[in-house]
Amino acid sequence: MNLEDRVTDLESRLAFQDDTIQALNDVLVEQQRIVERLQLQMAALLKRQEEMAGQFESFEEEAPPPHY
Repeated sequence: MNLEDRVTDLESRLAFQDDTIQALNDVLVEQQRIVERLQLQMAALLKRQEEMAGQFESFEEEAPPPHY
């Protein structure tokens, strides 16, 4: 293999690697968006659960009815 063929082969590999890196970066960016959205949803669910737990605690703190 002469020098020109080797350089052509390296340039070809570099082009494919650049495409692969860009594709991986695009996937990583999309996954990061998904993770951030899921974190926001999880925080909202935890807040809602705490609010609902607070409502149930207030019922538990009430005195039992007189017939008990």
